[in-house]
Amino acid sequence: MTAPAPIEANAVALVPPRYGPGVIGGAEAVLSEMAHGLRARGVAVEILTTCARDHFTWANEFPVAVTELADGVRLRRFATEVDADTSVRDRLGHRILAGDDLSIQDQQLWVNSSLRCSGLWHHVFDHGHRYRALIFAPYMFWTTYAVSQIHTRRSILMPCLHNEPPAYLDIYRSMMEAAGGVWFLTDPEQELANRLYRLSDRQRVVGAAVEAPTEYRPDRFRERFGITGPYAYYAGRREWGKGWDDLVSAFAAYRRRRPGSDPADHRLPGVLTLVTSGVGAVDDDHGMGSGLVDVGLISDDDRNDAMAGAAVYIQPSAMESFSRTVLEAFAAGTPVVANGHSDVVRWHIERTGAGLTYRNQAELMACLDFVTDEPEAARNLARDGRDYVIEHYGIDAVVDAVAETVEAWMPPAVRERRADPRRVSTGAGGGRT
Repeated sequence: MTAPAPIEANAVALVPPRYGPGVIGGAEAVLSEMAHGLRARGVAVEILTTCARDHFTWANEFPVAVTELADGVRLRRFATEVDADTSVRDRLGHRILAGDDLSIQDQQLWVNSSLRCSGLWHHVFDHGHRYRALIFAPYMFWTTYAVSQIHTRRSILMPCLHNEPPAYLDIYRSMMEAAGGVWFLTDPEQELANRLYRLSDRQRVVGAAVEAPTEYRPDRFRERFGITGPYAYYAGRREWGKGWDDLVSAFAAYRRRRPGSDPADHRLPGVLTLVTSGVGAVDDDHGMGSGLVDVGLISDDDRNDAMAGAAVYIQPSAMESFSRTVLEAFAAGTPVVANGHSDVVRWHIERTGAGLTYRNQAELMACLDFVTDEPEAARNLARDGRDYVIEHYGIDAVVDAVAETVEAWMPPAVRERRADPRRVSTGAGGGRT
């Protein structure tokens, strides 16, 4: 457990499960933008997080430390504790995904059987009353489930909710309904939450800040990574839950059926190459060869240039609560082809007209054919996308909503402890190490 550094008066604490270089995740990005936006307005801000970088292993890759970031945001890191034997979590996780009814005890065992962070738990237990607000995201991780229930009245949840089996668990119902407030990223996410839970009226769609760069240099991206010809782009985590496997399978099938095409030859005139950046394994199990180009983990500037140079951005995930990369594509003037099973992404596209949606592999392949055969018409779809991003997701609008709700919902911070906060039975047992 780290020795407590002074907590500034009325500081706001943001609690993501991971934070820092090499961390790819929508919730983490949203909280980072929020932290620095609040700090720019003179609000004292702390980020309370783990020492983990990878959300599969939860290994401690960053040091336990309290540091000051460049603009004065304070970063506190706490060590994780992880069970080496994942059999219990795997067994219960499979049952959850299958829709089985689990007892409360099994639900608690599942959420406790992977990541835990007792140092974080004890810090918030001992010092949480000194913060004006404690902001937690996303909903599913132990850092939110266990720690948000210590000081429920001053805890605000930003659940980043998807319509998925874990969202229906009793442990998350009690957590959501007890929170001091709930922030949502989009209208569809708020509608889903109110179908699942009996929430208080302390709820608001605050959105998330998305930068709309004033300059893009797609030729720089092409030159740096040796990209030639038209390409489709995907940025993010290359994993099953994000639809990566389905995307690669459909893309390989699209390339195979183009007239006279060899799916492993990227030099085919007019045929799209799939370019991807981010984290996770990129296995060419479908024989695309140089038709699949991985540029790895790249800078924000390179990602923006890649967006601007793409013929289309593809969002294959059905489980999105905001989909930041879709909005980054809109800002770059690039059309989007997205999984229509995601209510949120479909909502963005219906509001802007800046793309197409699909519901199966055949429809995805048809969308890729359209982008290939009618590139100007495809590009024209995105004409209103940038204005949409600037109007709805500028940093000022988001920070306004965040600051207003903290002021309206949260009691003043307590500088001196009057009594220990009542322990809430979360089944998390913060002292389990």
